[in-house]
Amino acid sequence: MQDIAQKLAYSIDDITKQVGIGRSFLFEEIKAGRLLVKKAGRRTLVSDAALQEWLSNLPARSADGPKPTKLNPEPHK
Repeated sequence: MQDIAQKLAYSIDDITKQVGIGRSFLFEEIKAGRLLVKKAGRRTLVSDAALQEWLSNLPARSADGPKPTKLNPEPHK
C-alpha cells in the first residue's frame, strides 16, 4: 500500500483516517468552500496542495488554553 505522504490526491476516507476528523466535518468544510475538491466520476478527491492549504488555515490554539465554544469564541489572555 502506498504511503499517504506520497500521494498526489486523497480520497475522503484517506483524509478522515490520516487527519483524524469525521466525514461530516470534512463535507461541511467542502460545502463551505474552505476545502477544494475535484471529482473523478463518483469519487471525490482532494489534491495534496489543497489539503496542505486547508490544514495550514485551520485555527490554532494552545493545548493548555480554553477550548473555543459558541459562548466563548476566543480564549481570553
